[in-house]
Amino acid sequence: MDKVNWKFDNTYSKLSKSFRELIKPTPVHKPEIIIFNYQLAKDLNLDFSKVSNDELSNIFSGNDLPKESQTLAQAYAGHQFGHFTMLGDGRAVLLGEHLDSKKNRYDIQFKGSGRTSFSRGGDGRAALGPMLREYLISEAIHSLNIPTTRSLAVVKTGEKVVRENLLEGAILTRIASSHIRVGTFQYIAATQNIENLNTLVDYTINRHYPELISSKFKAYDLLNKVIERQCSLVTNWMRVGFIHGVMNTDNMSVSGETIDYGPCAFMDYYDPKTVFSSIDKFGRYAFSNQPPITKWNLARFAECIVPLIDKSEDYAIKLATDLIDNFQNIYEEKWLKMMRNKLGLFGEDKNDKKLITDLLDWMKKNKADYTNTFCHLMDIRSNDDIYKKTNFLAWIDKWKKRSDLNNSSKENQIKLMKLNNPIVIPRNHKVEEALTDADKGNLDKIMKLLNILKDPYSSQDITSEYHLPAPKSSKKYQTFCGT
Repeated sequence: MDKVNWKFDNTYSKLSKSFRELIKPTPVHKPEIIIFNYQLAKDLNLDFSKVSNDELSNIFSGNDLPKESQTLAQAYAGHQFGHFTMLGDGRAVLLGEHLDSKKNRYDIQFKGSGRTSFSRGGDGRAALGPMLREYLISEAIHSLNIPTTRSLAVVKTGEKVVRENLLEGAILTRIASSHIRVGTFQYIAATQNIENLNTLVDYTINRHYPELISSKFKAYDLLNKVIERQCSLVTNWMRVGFIHGVMNTDNMSVSGETIDYGPCAFMDYYDPKTVFSSIDKFGRYAFSNQPPITKWNLARFAECIVPLIDKSEDYAIKLATDLIDNFQNIYEEKWLKMMRNKLGLFGEDKNDKKLITDLLDWMKKNKADYTNTFCHLMDIRSNDDIYKKTNFLAWIDKWKKRSDLNNSSKENQIKLMKLNNPIVIPRNHKVEEALTDADKGNLDKIMKLLNILKDPYSSQDITSEYHLPAPKSSKKYQTFCGT
């Protein structure tokens, strides 16, 4: 195993038992490597060039653990659709923390690796389709320049998992800067152990916000930093039309990375109320609700660390509330800047917000494709009759007049737009096609889609099927949690 160049430095395992359970993955019957991310491995300074497929299968199924690994399941809680529950890694095991050549620290986690004490009656396993979905979408989000967990490998277990019917079992290897969640703080806060809470704040700062190590107001400053990062993250989701689908507090990483790809999907026709998740009956996590839900989750985070913000509870609550209440101002500023970038607008004009909302209102009314409308504005694939409508052409005139205020060239405007508007996204129907074929043992479509999504901002010489939304259908597209 030394030839791989693992550099484990397992700090989380040294925290008290309140934070984790030391446990090994459950061995699997007949592991088979399905997909492996050699480029990511190289970026992590891991060398699998001399490792056979059989060895890869055993490593990433958990059957053959690296010597310096320290496997554990993490404890956390969460508000799931608003209801508080004590949770924890019910089907995931942290292999350890790997350091790359620059001393960057990464969690290596197996997802679907068997039961833990947090499984709550579940089998601790995962099915092939949802693990390939997470691999595909998380790598696409990375290529879209949005902070995210990454996917290193998917291994078939050679065993069936029982869901609505029998499915192929699989294990995903997930890479994250950490798996510390808002829910981790909720779990420790619920135990009412102030020493552990202080430990978690210090640990999080050391790992993700080292600039705060010498702060005299660590909890307050940490809350401020996490608000900023989460605000940036959700603004990026809105930029590309990504819908996470299940924004429970246990699915919000304090590092500001996108985490836990369950019923995630991308919006085709623009509608702020778009929901794809089969379990989101009331639209709690709809596209336009993502910013307010982010704020709601951050308020739950603030509640956890109020005792550490100030000795006076009333004053601590006031300080935390002021920060949370400022979320909307931060978000609106970031969103407006992001939308200006999408439209190639430099500087600021008092009418910018109306110009932007007028476009979005037109897109909603005319069921225009979110991604392709911005492509049209960049003169890419402009043959749809929808863009010949009089009211759209009138909006174009206003946009061009605003663009004249840029004091910059048309080339610079297009350059800015191309940095912010993807030309290809993981179209939901193409993802489903690829996963359906993969379930039958054919990975060709998965590999092709992954290759296309590596470079989403450049004009690629690919067929229009990867650019177009799904054909209109009376059947509503739904995604599922995959648990």
